[in-house]
Amino acid sequence: MLNIDLHCHSNVSDGVLPPAEVVARAAANGVHALALTDHDDVAGIAAARAAADAAGLTLIPGVEISVSWGGQTVHIVGLRIDPLNTELAAGLADIRRGRIGRARRMGDDLARAGIAGAYEGAFNYAANKEMVGRTHFARWLVAQGHAPDMRSTFRRYLTRGNPGYVEHEWTSLENAVGWIRASGGMAVIAHPGRYAFNARQLHLLLDAFRALGGEGIEVITGSHHPSEYGKFADLARAFSLKASRGADFHAPGEGIDIGRLPALPHYCQPVWQGWPELAAHLSPSIA
Repeated sequence: MLNIDLHCHSNVSDGVLPPAEVVARAAANGVHALALTDHDDVAGIAAARAAADAAGLTLIPGVEISVSWGGQTVHIVGLRIDPLNTELAAGLADIRRGRIGRARRMGDDLARAGIAGAYEGAFNYAANKEMVGRTHFARWLVAQGHAPDMRSTFRRYLTRGNPGYVEHEWTSLENAVGWIRASGGMAVIAHPGRYAFNARQLHLLLDAFRALGGEGIEVITGSHHPSEYGKFADLARAFSLKASRGADFHAPGEGIDIGRLPALPHYCQPVWQGWPELAAHLSPSIA
């Protein structure tokens, strides 16, 4: 069975492994094609591509863009992007400039809750100092004994209504989809099951996304419970969106490993259908 994983992170954003090690892990897990989709940064793609070429694995250049929509943070994955596109690069640089201020506010909020030194701790966990984010805070909080694991940390801290959560205005949905399309890529809504939208709000998001030129939605992802797979497969079909599959891998032992997800439901149209760079891995009947 073809093994395609279109969502993972390196230490360029909030993963722990360098890009080449992410690719090596994917190859060891039998992945045929992998998208590196670091948050708001494409600096790891060149190293990942070189490692993929050496391993005989197809590297799909990607990114995960932070968006504010409907009062929440939504993530849009870009697949098959051109990482050198100037419009995309400028937009991502603008997002990154806001991240350090947000991280400092998160540290201040945790300090008011009696947890001192969180910003400095998170900063030390970030290999890319422009990309200090919630995952770095979560790892520090676990290391300091404030929670037993990452999942518990996000339940107790860093989410709306809890210490460490701060409001932040990311870029618009229109900008994110526009930058991805300008770079020749395909826009995909990441892990829709993570957002606290009711059915009507989710449908409005999908309508707006489709109207802007968005093409896909993650159906099988490490952020979805298996009981949700059918729901999002049905939504993909109802909104004429292609289906994507990605572990959202960040670190060994944190969530689903690269390439370890089940296949897409048979009635979904995969986002990768017709991609010529996959010809070496696909039979003519699938391609």
